[in-house]
Amino acid sequence: MVAEQHKKTVAFHTLGCKLNFSETSTLSRMMESEGFEKRDFTDRADVYVINTCSVTDNADKECRMLVRRIQRKAPESLVVITGCYAQLKPKEIAEITYRRPE
Repeated sequence: MVAEQHKKTVAFHTLGCKLNFSETSTLSRMMESEGFEKRDFTDRADVYVINTCSVTDNADKECRMLVRRIQRKAPESLVVITGCYAQLKPKEIAEITYRRPE
């Protein structure tokens, strides 16, 4: 009897402009062609991709909130941040961590 292999899962969230939505759609197709199963962002996934905008501080804040939520919900998952915010503030993104309540 052959054990069923776990299919890797991916979830996407887009913050920002129409270009970001187009890019997210392209990334989604690429991941699916590599064998990933697409999940809703609110579901558990092996990989979470957040395509960001950095036009407003609110978008940056929302991205940080989403990363912390994922870290809390699925600490073993990989979080990938792409887009303007990732390009403009990579150090800030690298420092995002979930702070457990004391």
